[in-house]
Amino acid sequence: MAAGAMGAIGALMMRGSNARRMRRSDRDSGDIWARPGMDVVFRAELMPGRDGSERTFRVQELLPSGRVLLENFSGEHAEKEFERVR
Repeated sequence: MAAGAMGAIGALMMRGSNARRMRRSDRDSGDIWARPGMDVVFRAELMPGRDGSERTFRVQELLPSGRVLLENFSGEHAEKEFERVR
């Protein structure tokens, strides 16, 4: 019984490491949602009552996690916080 449990744990660990490797390769493939110097616009739901120009910020740095740091705005921010580029 213990051997079966160890096998199951080993299988889950292998599956988890493959998922991390796949996410990393997707990020390294050049398909990046933002680049330094690019303007991004927060979704209106996150900043209600503000015009699009008031919700627009410039990307200062893209972090290894895929999140961004913005100029003149604190914190790390994820892609889903911003409007899609049309």
